[in-house]
Amino acid sequence: MAVQAVESSTGSTGSAGSAGSSVSLGPAVALSCRECGERFPLGPIFACAECFGPLEVAYDLPTGDPEGLRKRIEAGPNNIWRYAPLLPVPADVADKPNINPGFTKLVKADNLARELGVTGELHIKDDSGNPTHSFKDRVVAQAVEAARAFGFTTLSCSSTGNLAGAVGAAAARAGLRSCTFIPHDLEQGKVVMAAIYGGDLVAIEGTYDDVNRFCSELIGDPAGEGWGFVNVNLRPYYAEGSKTLAYEICEQLGWRLPDQLVIPIASGSQLTKIDKGLKELIALGLVEDKPYKIFGAQAEGCSPVSTAFKAGHDVVRPQKPNTIAKSLAIGNPADGPYVLDIARRTGGAVEDVNDEQVVDAIKLLARTEGIFAETAGGVTLGVAKKLLENGVLDPTLTTVVLNTGDGLKTLDAVAPTTGPTAVIRPSLDAFREAGLG
Repeated sequence: MAVQAVESSTGSTGSAGSAGSSVSLGPAVALSCRECGERFPLGPIFACAECFGPLEVAYDLPTGDPEGLRKRIEAGPNNIWRYAPLLPVPADVADKPNINPGFTKLVKADNLARELGVTGELHIKDDSGNPTHSFKDRVVAQAVEAARAFGFTTLSCSSTGNLAGAVGAAAARAGLRSCTFIPHDLEQGKVVMAAIYGGDLVAIEGTYDDVNRFCSELIGDPAGEGWGFVNVNLRPYYAEGSKTLAYEICEQLGWRLPDQLVIPIASGSQLTKIDKGLKELIALGLVEDKPYKIFGAQAEGCSPVSTAFKAGHDVVRPQKPNTIAKSLAIGNPADGPYVLDIARRTGGAVEDVNDEQVVDAIKLLARTEGIFAETAGGVTLGVAKKLLENGVLDPTLTTVVLNTGDGLKTLDAVAPTTGPTAVIRPSLDAFREAGLG
């Protein structure tokens, strides 16, 4: 990937627009390499100039008064900006035109728990309630604020569908141009949703990994000048939006950590940032420190991280995706090695399920809790069910399973086996003959 560099503590320089000390992004103070620890000024960069490791946001967080911080958060808006003191955003972020995602429902899933034999608390964090009906609204809202700070005029991304829709909506709301890139064979619902907001939507012949490679070339080309790619040159800020899932879950549980979380894996960034968010809450004294386990969920047809975990490997070998869970179909997940580290450090695991199990899980969640999940949610619940059956998940503990999107976007997955119970004539006799009365 091309690297847009800014001046580092070692003196290397490059072009990055409005980077450095002139940028005000709340408690964010620098970018830090996850591998070597080298720090860089805030700017539109994503890879370390010293070792090419991934960069993430470093903070000066408000410490010393957890009760005051807790009250400040609780008095905030019912969206992710209630956590502005912990995010790389300006202090007045809530007053700017944004799609304002977040604070979605944490559903206590008692019916599902009985079905699965869970005796502890079982919750579904249902992010289908976001503005474009997926968790991607969280990360894009963060990226918009960074794009504004760095003077970008076009918002872009490589996407498996949900992200393109979120970028299109957020750009329209912010008054920015959008141009997004997707694989050519996505679900029609996601294509229509990504296109409806009026930006340019470009379908690339190939897989998501092909799309991502193309975007990496475009970002280093004059044609990409002034473009903020939310999951490339804005990635460090974009990724921080996933932390808000951790914040919300703990606040909605009464400011306590869950014992177990089951999280879908695409690039793996969401899982790593949820772990980061949980650790921040502990460090700030907002929740009591205790062990928690993180479990990753993949589709069998695109399971490079699960394969590596089961084999005891530290290297994640790329796979060619072949699954109905297209939003998770990233064959070369950037954060895969970090997911392995977190699963092992917390005592969790990474597991996968096949397409039939995905569909069964979608129907199970709909039938028991009235939540229609997209295929990624079917993967996550399917893995949770499998882990319970295998004795890996503890059924007596407080468990949170993530549903990251709306089933109306992936109707093709369930349509062949879902439809009317019966087709009858408009008469009571026909109703009774069908065995319905």
